[in-house]
Amino acid sequence: MDLYTSVATLFAILGALQLLLHYFWRARKLPPGPWPLPVIGNLHMLGKLPHQSLRKLAKTYGPIMSIHLGTVPAIVASSREAAELFLKTHDRAFAGRPKTLAIEHVFYSGKGIAFTDYGPYWQNVRKLCISQLFSPSKIDRFGAMRKEGLCHIVRKIKEAAVADQVVDVSALVEELIGDMSFRMILGSSFKDRSNLKAIIHEGLRLAGTFNLADYVPLFRAFDLQGITQRSKEIHVSIDKVLEEIIDEHERNDVESESVGVFVDVLLSMMNQSLDTDNNKLTVSLNRTNLKAILLDMITGSYESSSIAINWAFSELLRNPHVMAQLQEELNTVVGMDRMVEEADLMKLNYLEMVVKETLRLHPVEPLLLPHECKEDTVINGYHIPKKSRIIVNVGAIGRDPKIWSGNAEEFIPERFIDNDIDLKGHDFQLIPFGSGRRICPGMVLGLINVQLVAAQLVHCFKWELPHGMLPCELDMTEEYGMSCSRANHLLLKPTYRLLV
Repeated sequence: MDLYTSVATLFAILGALQLLLHYFWRARKLPPGPWPLPVIGNLHMLGKLPHQSLRKLAKTYGPIMSIHLGTVPAIVASSREAAELFLKTHDRAFAGRPKTLAIEHVFYSGKGIAFTDYGPYWQNVRKLCISQLFSPSKIDRFGAMRKEGLCHIVRKIKEAAVADQVVDVSALVEELIGDMSFRMILGSSFKDRSNLKAIIHEGLRLAGTFNLADYVPLFRAFDLQGITQRSKEIHVSIDKVLEEIIDEHERNDVESESVGVFVDVLLSMMNQSLDTDNNKLTVSLNRTNLKAILLDMITGSYESSSIAINWAFSELLRNPHVMAQLQEELNTVVGMDRMVEEADLMKLNYLEMVVKETLRLHPVEPLLLPHECKEDTVINGYHIPKKSRIIVNVGAIGRDPKIWSGNAEEFIPERFIDNDIDLKGHDFQLIPFGSGRRICPGMVLGLINVQLVAAQLVHCFKWELPHGMLPCELDMTEEYGMSCSRANHLLLKPTYRLLV
């Protein structure tokens, strides 16, 4: 038997086994879904923008839909009601996290918080991160640092405005948010660690790619998409930088204002037991855990906020009347003789509506990080097998005309007037940060960053598209990875507005 015949026979056997599994799952009444191909299942149907592809499929198969990612069953929730079932009603059953090769290699096998399975370790690390990084007192502590960073960026843009230059807003926002995040977490500026920017972005892209090797065990040895090898290379680069940072803090070879930041808190707790509700289990941090937690915090705080600000600016430019309304609010509340302060944010109601509308149309993660079913469960009469992937399509929910009416595709912040829908995971028609046990722990800080930066740049400058481009001509192409960002940077021409 030659090699071709052997491979063909193996694929035929795998295909037959998959069909048998499919019939078994259907006999146990899985949710409806498209018919899978042998071996690869429905992976071929995801395309470059899986959230859009799955939204289209849900229109045919319903808000609770089953697909096959190779040999792995997956359940897709695409409605408010379905999301509430998985993230609230049966939250504990679906609180697990699946492991992929990219997560295994790039993110230290999920030893941080975002990709860690539900259990005592995850619970205690989450408590640690909230108390030492995301608590109100910790957020307030770095208020002066945020103001300093904003003033620096405003000066740079003002110089470009005087010189009649076009500004790469995307790059400046990434620099600003990166600097805020790095100084809070690592005690160093973004410029000092600029080599982390590209490798973190690449790591997230790899983690968000549907890798055949994760879903068809046969393909692991071949690495057909090159994701495993690239993930290992990225990990080496990230690990080298994190080791340098940890070594500097262990030697106290850092500036005085960098002492006591999050990395120092983690170092002080290395090899010590963390509090746990389970007295039979000791939870402690080693060096690998420390690096995994740092990486999760950096990627979560830096990448998500900058993406949200970019989408907000994009929609403001495409809708000049919304930009004018927001600037009018800023003129009234703040005035033209000073910059926006954090204390102003609670008075800027229209700004809050703009941010909500941005996250409705452009959630940073349109497919929430996948959950994993921890036990066989029945939802609405459907059997959900243990180890199934649970995919919540918040991108589809945010554009559901049944919730948002016939203008769901339009950017209309006014839809939130006299509307108490919030972003904190209670209202399942708008859950860009998730909900339940796995809701994003940095949500409050993320919203402050998005609102403050957007308000400051809109207040300080008038923005125009370059070269006479019309608002309707602005490219809104998406790039999908773990998150969904603009495919191309936002280039704009600023004019300074303030009197100071």
